Amino acid sequence: MSFSDLQLSAPLLKAIKQQGYEQPSPIQEQAIPAVLRGDDVMAAAQTGTGKTAGFTLPILENLIDGPKAKGNQTRVLILTPTRELAAQVAANVATYSQYLPISSAVVFGGVKINPQMINLKKGVDILIATPGRLLDLHSQNAIRFKQLEVLVLDEADRMLDMGFLPDIRRIMKLLPKQRQNLLFSATFSPSIRALAKTIVNKPVEVSVAPANATAAKVKQWLCPVDKKAKSKVLAKLIHDRDWGQVLVFTRTKHGANRLTRELERHHIMATAIHGNKSQAARTRALAEFKQGEVQVLVATDIAARGLDIHQLPHVVNFDLPNVAADYVHRIGRTGRAGAEGEAVSLVCADELDELIDIERLIGRLLPREILPGFEPQQHLVETQLDSRPPRKKKPKKSSKPRSHKDGRSDQSASGNRRTAQHTAANSKKKSTGFLEGNSQGKLNGKPGEKPKSKRSCRPKKTADVNGNVKSSSRRTSAQQDSASQSPWGRRT
Repeated sequence: MSFSDLQLSAPLLKAIKQQGYEQPSPIQEQAIPAVLRGDDVMAAAQTGTGKTAGFTLPILENLIDGPKAKGNQTRVLILTPTRELAAQVAANVATYSQYLPISSAVVFGGVKINPQMINLKKGVDILIATPGRLLDLHSQNAIRFKQLEVLVLDEADRMLDMGFLPDIRRIMKLLPKQRQNLLFSATFSPSIRALAKTIVNKPVEVSVAPANATAAKVKQWLCPVDKKAKSKVLAKLIHDRDWGQVLVFTRTKHGANRLTRELERHHIMATAIHGNKSQAARTRALAEFKQGEVQVLVATDIAARGLDIHQLPHVVNFDLPNVAADYVHRIGRTGRAGAEGEAVSLVCADELDELIDIERLIGRLLPREILPGFEPQQHLVETQLDSRPPRKKKPKKSSKPRSHKDGRSDQSASGNRRTAQHTAANSKKKSTGFLEGNSQGKLNGKPGEKPKSKRSCRPKKTADVNGNVKSSSRRTSAQQDSASQSPWGRRT
C-alpha cells in the first residue's frame, strides 16, 4: 500500500514524498482511514513508528475544504505533555502543510506569553499546546474554542496521568461536546484505557504491536555496576567503543547536572536538559546535540517523549526509571523508523525492583555484561521473568452507616454517645471545682471554692504634694530595719 491509496490530496503527497516516505507504516495504514471518516480513535504503537503523521495527515486533509479559523479561534487542538514534544509536533505539522493554506501555531510555557497572544489574534487552524500555557491563554481571552472540531491527546497515557489530570479536566469543560477525539500513545495501561474511554465516544482502537513492546532492532543489555562507579563506567564505554552521539537519561535534575560535570572531567563534551533549564537553554542544548557539537546529551524523563533525533545510535539509562513504562519511551529514542540502535542500562543492586518491573513489562530478560575492572562489589541478583499480569488494585468500598431498628444510623448513634460523654465530663468538672490543666488538684481552699488570686509583688506608686511619683514598699519601717540588719552589724 502507498500513501496515494489512503485518499490523500496531491499537496500532501508532495510533502510526504519530499520527506522520503513511500509507504505508510502499519499504524498509519489503520489510523488514517479512521480519522478521515471522522471516528474517535485510540491508537497504540511503538515509539518511532510514525504516530504523529498518523493523525497529522488526515487532519490536514479534512481541514482543506472547511472555513478558516476566526480571530482567537482554532479548529484543531493538539495537547502534548512536554515542550519538546509540542515543538516536534509543530515542526511536523508545518512540514506536511507547507503546500496547503492552513495555519498553525505552538504555545508552551518557559517563554514570554505576549508574542503567543499576538500570534493567536488572527486565529490558527491548528494549535499545538501544553496544558498549563493553554489555560493561561484562555484566562486572558487569547484563545476560544467555539470553532473547535478535533481534539488530539498526544502521548495520552502521560497526559491522563495524575499530574496532568486536573488540567485536562478543566480543558474538557471548555471544549464543545461535538468534536472528534484522537488519543495516540506508545503505551496504554488498563487504568489509563478506562479513563480515556470517558473522553472518547465509541472509539476505533488501533494497536499494531503488543502492549508496551520495544522496537525489535534495538539491542538492549544491562551492565551491573556499583552506584558510585556509574559515571566512570559510562565514560569508559564512550571512549572505548567510540560512541559519537549518546543520549543519557537520569532520574533527577541534580543528577543530570552532576553527571554532565563528571563527563566533562573525562574530556567528553556534554550538556544537560531538564525542567530547571530555561526554554532557550533547552532549545540550544538540543540543537547543539543534533548538529554534533555536543557528544552527550543528559536528560531527565521530561525529554523522553519529545526528542526526535534522526538515526540516534545509543541511549543509556544511567538510572532506571521509577515507572517501568518510561523505559519503553526512553529507548524509543533510538531505532526509529526501522533503524538499528543500542540501549544500555547501568544497573546497581539498589535498582533490582525497578529491573524486575521493566523485564516483566517488556516480557524478556535483559542480557548482562560486566565491564572488566568495574566488577560490582554489591552483587546484582539474577532475575527470573515473571509472566503473570500485574494485579489490579481493588477500589476502596465506601463504608455506609448501619441502620438500627429505631431508624438511627451508626453515625447518629455515635454522635449521641459523644454528646453524652461530653456532658458527663463537664458536670464532673463543675462538681469537683478543679481547674482544667491541674491534674494533681493542688489548689488552695476547700473543694468547690475558687482559688485565691496571688497578690502582686510589684511596689505601689504614690505621688507627693508636688506631683512627684515615688515607689513605696508594702513592708513596714520595722520590717525594713530588721531586713537591713546582718549578723555583723548594720549595713551602711
